[in-house]
Amino acid sequence: MLAAVAGVVGACVLGSALAVAGGDGPSHAAPQQTSAAESADSRPGSIEALPVPLFEVAEVEPASDGCASDAAAVAAQTHDVAAMVAAFGGGEQLRAAAAAGAECLPLDDPGWSWVVVNKQRAVSPVDYAPAVILPAETPSLVGGGLRADAAAALDALVGAAADAGAGDVALQSGYRSYATQVSTFGGQVGSLGREGAEAISARPGHSEHQLGLAADVVACANGGCGTIYEIEGTAQGDWIVENAWRHGWIVRYESGRTETTGYDPEPWHLRYIGVELAEAYREGGFHTLEEFFGLPAAPDYLD
Repeated sequence: MLAAVAGVVGACVLGSALAVAGGDGPSHAAPQQTSAAESADSRPGSIEALPVPLFEVAEVEPASDGCASDAAAVAAQTHDVAAMVAAFGGGEQLRAAAAAGAECLPLDDPGWSWVVVNKQRAVSPVDYAPAVILPAETPSLVGGGLRADAAAALDALVGAAADAGAGDVALQSGYRSYATQVSTFGGQVGSLGREGAEAISARPGHSEHQLGLAADVVACANGGCGTIYEIEGTAQGDWIVENAWRHGWIVRYESGRTETTGYDPEPWHLRYIGVELAEAYREGGFHTLEEFFGLPAAPDYLD
């Protein structure tokens, strides 16, 4: 903009100088003779006296609304995550739009892999039950399944860990229905009391496992597998911390984040959010989905 104005002002100065000196181009009439005093009186005495250039300033169009695009509308009909990410121009752009409240990027719709469930955000509807399958290549110790996209992504993660020499990984717990969580949470309350249970287990209707997008994993070796509590510090556990994002997974409940999530650290609890968003999560230095999407901390239930 400054360069453009300087050019216009320069042209005006040059035009004024030519007018004073008398132009010699073929389209100019012969200059009139004037006295020195007249010439001095006709010259501008300061920059304020220069002719003001007139030009139009083009209005800047506001950034287009990603939700208004045809691509976003089509993606929303089928919960096509890859298409929606493309409609917004990338994972970070989608994250920022979702955090800003974009209507086509709801954070409470369990059909999207980025849905957020915590102690203050229940699964909706409360009896939601996704279609789940067993991972094709990852051992499932108790027969738990995952949504198809998450199951394929877990197979990719487990295969990559083995290829990297980190060792074998198995699925300890995947999808749990609302009814199953009633039993699971009730057992924890019976053993630990309500406060103790709520530090390690979700109330029914508030569990990520009901989404089919959460996987509790264990490290395996020599024909056997450890417990979920033993994965931290293993080669598999360390590899997962550094590389799970490459396959669309994050460690959902990290150490030091209890004030945000309300749960004790769970290095075994992985959450699938998709490769593009997991990459944005990693590159942005985020440690909880709450901060990733600009949501309030949820250390306690609202009731």
